[in-house]
Amino acid sequence: MTKEKKGKYNIFTDMRRNKVSYLMLIPAAMYTFIFGYCTIPYMIIAFEKFSFKKGIFGSKWVGMKNLEFFFKSQDAGLIIGNTVKLNLLFLLFTITAAVTLAIMINEIRNKYFKKIAQSTYLLPYFLSWIIVNYILYGIIGSKYGLLNHIVTFFGGKSINFYNEPKYWTIILVILKVWKDLGMNMVIYLATITGFDEELYDAAAVDGASRWQMCRRITIPMLMPTVIMLGIMSIGKIFYGDFGMIYALVGDNGVLYHKTDVIDTYVFRTLRTTGNPSQAMAISLFQAIMGFICVWGSNYIAKKKFKEGALF
Repeated sequence: MTKEKKGKYNIFTDMRRNKVSYLMLIPAAMYTFIFGYCTIPYMIIAFEKFSFKKGIFGSKWVGMKNLEFFFKSQDAGLIIGNTVKLNLLFLLFTITAAVTLAIMINEIRNKYFKKIAQSTYLLPYFLSWIIVNYILYGIIGSKYGLLNHIVTFFGGKSINFYNEPKYWTIILVILKVWKDLGMNMVIYLATITGFDEELYDAAAVDGASRWQMCRRITIPMLMPTVIMLGIMSIGKIFYGDFGMIYALVGDNGVLYHKTDVIDTYVFRTLRTTGNPSQAMAISLFQAIMGFICVWGSNYIAKKKFKEGALF
């Protein structure tokens, strides 16, 4: 009798039992269907000289020529290098900082201070990059920036950061970590709070210190979550954070050497040439490389750390 009931349980049974949950899922499902699947046929324009008048089936077929404008440009290597380098730095420092902070907050015993700390670290995540840009300008602005005031007060020379590309890699990394730290920390902290407390009690009975518990219990049990989130982040390693870069740098050509990424380059090209086929070709390249990176990193994770593999 029990087996019959289990056999009859299907997606429609689950939908009847969880009507509210599926109702809340509708907006996200519609968004994904419209912008994720209904737009797939338009990817064909990556291989065409697209004309709005002729449409996707009437435009001239040009094959791989739309990729030539990018890969044959003298800046292609620099732009791809900037994109990959910045994303690797974002990934490394964000995960390291978030895991460290999550473990530290988990060790706090005062629940009121813990809540205040979590809320404080989470706040920057909800700030627009435009707001962050104003905050940044207030700190490093050449004329009114707080940092330059401090430097000149101690006898140093004022620095025009917006004309010095060499500083911007570390500036972008610091801002990315600061803004995303709270949300990543919440994910890791939620994972840590789900660990079995009996493991820590048994370790305490054996005389383990808090540091030993962290090193031998918390970090190993947290690694599957770290690896899973890392694999998903690696999938976007060829995507530059357009909102961040454009809000902070804009069209400041002086800083392109260190800050220009694929997305900002394509946006400028699309804005100046008005050719959507070239933008689609680069987006398709990014998607293919993202798939390869996710598949490759998941394959390695499955071989080395099976618990952290996505599939």
